[in-house]
Amino acid sequence: MQFFHFQHPIALESGGTLPGLTIAYTTYGQLNEKKSNVVWVCHALTANSDAADWWKGVVGPQHVIDPEKYFIVCANIIGSCYGSSGPLSINPATGEPYYHSFPLVTIRDMVKAHILLRQHLGIDNIFLLMGGSMGGYQAMEWCVMEKDRISNLFLLATSPTESAWGIATHTAQRLAIEADGTWQNPSPAAGAKGLKAARAIGMLTYRNYGIMVQQQTDGDTEKLDHYKASAYIQYQGDKLVQRFNAYSYWLLTKSMDSHHIARGRGGNIPAVLQTMHQRTLIVGISSDILCPLTEQQFLAAHLPHATLIAIDSNYGHDGFMVESAAISQHLADWLA
Repeated sequence: MQFFHFQHPIALESGGTLPGLTIAYTTYGQLNEKKSNVVWVCHALTANSDAADWWKGVVGPQHVIDPEKYFIVCANIIGSCYGSSGPLSINPATGEPYYHSFPLVTIRDMVKAHILLRQHLGIDNIFLLMGGSMGGYQAMEWCVMEKDRISNLFLLATSPTESAWGIATHTAQRLAIEADGTWQNPSPAAGAKGLKAARAIGMLTYRNYGIMVQQQTDGDTEKLDHYKASAYIQYQGDKLVQRFNAYSYWLLTKSMDSHHIARGRGGNIPAVLQTMHQRTLIVGISSDILCPLTEQQFLAAHLPHATLIAIDSNYGHDGFMVESAAISQHLADWLA
């Protein structure tokens, strides 16, 4: 992991300002002489810049996005807790962490940070821009903001706007964090129990009825407590608390809610999508209830050069991570 420090004020879409930015990023492979082999990976909500770690089977040696062939870049989004500027960063005006005072950032602000890093790395054009879920939000925004710099676009389990269903889900998660009695404490551990509850809510949308029943049904019919499904949700909550932060989770769900490709662009989503002339591969997951297949079908209907692949998977929204073999094959065929 490397760090880029941009030491100038950054105006945010919400009207707030950051005095500067730190962007944590990871690269793999080498930029070729023509600078024509750049693949930029945009990550989802709680991931980090190490795409080869969290997207095993897709990014890395011997995989479809291979550092032997491509110069691969992944930047940690601003607002996160994995190295880029966020609520745990030091506010130079106070000498203390921002915590609750870190300003609202939108998807467009994240892309503005990506563009600053692109310029810093001397990248003029991106051969392939790719992202799933929230990563897809960033990729779409980038294709509108710098449409002539991106040749190919790969979108998974994503949509042109955050849906009312997604906003409602995120609001429920933030309510869980806010209900934690420690949430107002100026401490990195504030809201940890609320974060565990928020993750539990999220897991119910990342998976679905079918996969939960299939994998978490108890074989012991005599039980009165300590059910397998309950233990699974507890485990997933504890796992996130150990590696993430409630401030960032609260903030980034707000950022997701802000996603609307046509905001400030006339409000007509199909019209904005039709300006995106990148050759585009779209993958949807049949059982996804968070960003359902209808969202990807809408994208495919309005993007001028789109190919839609529906993967039949039981894993719901998480299928865009779990089904790496199928995803890799479709991407390899499309790139070829």
